[in-house]
Amino acid sequence: MSAAGAWTVGLALAWTVFLVGLGRRTSPGAGADGYFVGGRGVTPVALAASVTALFGGSSFIAISELAYRSGVPALWYGVAVVLQVVLIALVLVGPLHRRLVVTVSGLVGDRYGRAARAVAGLITGVTFPMWSVATAIAFASALHALLGVPIGVAVVLTALLLLAYVWVGGMRSLIVTQVANALAIGVMAVVGLVAVLRAPGPAALAAAVTAPPPGTGTVGLPLVLAWFGTFVVNVLLAQATFQMAMSCRSARAGRDGLLGAAALVLPLAVVGTVLGVAAALVVPGERLGLVAVAQFVAGAVPAPVAGLFFLGIWACALGWGAPCQFSGATSLGRDVGRALRPVASEDDVVRWTRRALVGLTVLMVGFALLRTEQSAWWNVLAWTLRNGATLAPVLAALLWPLATRGAVLAALGAGFGSGLVWYQLGGWEPASFHLGIHPVWVGMSANLTVLVVVTLAQRRPPLVRAVAARPAATTLAGAGVVVTALLVARWDVVHPVGLAGPGVLVALGLLGAAVVRAVPGEPPTVPGARPPAVAGTTTPPSTSVDRAVTTPGSAS
Repeated sequence: MSAAGAWTVGLALAWTVFLVGLGRRTSPGAGADGYFVGGRGVTPVALAASVTALFGGSSFIAISELAYRSGVPALWYGVAVVLQVVLIALVLVGPLHRRLVVTVSGLVGDRYGRAARAVAGLITGVTFPMWSVATAIAFASALHALLGVPIGVAVVLTALLLLAYVWVGGMRSLIVTQVANALAIGVMAVVGLVAVLRAPGPAALAAAVTAPPPGTGTVGLPLVLAWFGTFVVNVLLAQATFQMAMSCRSARAGRDGLLGAAALVLPLAVVGTVLGVAAALVVPGERLGLVAVAQFVAGAVPAPVAGLFFLGIWACALGWGAPCQFSGATSLGRDVGRALRPVASEDDVVRWTRRALVGLTVLMVGFALLRTEQSAWWNVLAWTLRNGATLAPVLAALLWPLATRGAVLAALGAGFGSGLVWYQLGGWEPASFHLGIHPVWVGMSANLTVLVVVTLAQRRPPLVRAVAARPAATTLAGAGVVVTALLVARWDVVHPVGLAGPGVLVALGLLGAAVVRAVPGEPPTVPGARPPAVAGTTTPPSTSVDRAVTTPGSAS
């Protein structure tokens, strides 16, 4: 074992024992409300640190790997992440806090009934381990580079440790350990900058910006657009972030915490980009980019300092994986469980969620063994499947009362299935896709189209007359037709530069918005479903986890 490896193992073990003890000493609070949203007592500073550990750590890992392979353009991944956090803070925190939303699948189920809750919860739950595994692979790669430990074994250890400290304390345990992990991630970033300044140095890095190192590829426009499109759409669906933000006492506290996190995530993205480029200069030709980064840092700084860097990588894995696992288990235990057994007690829901954590741990390990060489790929696959399935149902729950239960169920299946099929047609490649169109655009387009078409087929409203009678609907429909015509006429121009998929989604979105404006409809009556709360009113909650204590300013 190398000196750096010994320091890494020692620090990681000590840190893990500390986190497990910290998490287990943290009381989960009373009932399901305490377990799932921490009693809604999280401060803005704690939220900022928690979301930084969530998005900053995962972005650092994904960007450093991407920069090793593709150079400076990998920074666009981080910019897309920051944009997502800012949009969540400015657009969604207030409305969701008034509705007391805990999960995306719960939002869909409250409007469209038990079947929709179960399907949305199942899809959401099984995709979260795909996000968890991405950062677990990063720390496993470090252990593999330093100690020769098989990556699969390291992932198993990571998964078990995640389970250990999230199991008992719920959201409160998660928040306190996230704050600790954010501090470790900050130290890691400082060590990474020191390593870069020592070798290859500022001059070599500056040259690499204009002339990428030999052997590196490029980040094409289709992939960059997929990042931005995925993260912008994910604003509506970022369940783990919602769950932490809803744990704050008020909407304003949640908004302030998220904006603080955005300010901290961007510097981490810059450091990850610089580190990946530096590793490509010093350790070229490595098949696993994260292994190359580990080798670079271990050779650039003294062993104890390298140990601090790898401790930060471990904190990244925990800071991303723990919220993902907990939020996925919440969808399975709380939403799928209540869909199958509506009369379940608070204790039943918490017990099911803990069992779901075990199941997702097993699933996470299975994903890691299937594909270990590209951590960012797992992130994008998860977004493709989850967002492709739930985008239109969430929009309908928030904006379109006319949508039917049958349309929502069909859209869930169409979005999830089309994303899988498109990946299969493209050979499951991370950067080259069937017909040059990323699966994320296919899944969301199918999801939106099916929801609108099935709803119109079942409701049969006078659509043409309704569009003509509403100027806003006419304008939106005209814009959709114009975009469609431009896509058809200039397909040879937009397709090679990666604009075909986004263009189709934009056209469908405009046409769908025209339909929504033309025939908004009335909220459907669903046996057993709770109508959504309306701003300024109070809706009796159907589950104890929604019975938050309302304090002055909580709806601000």
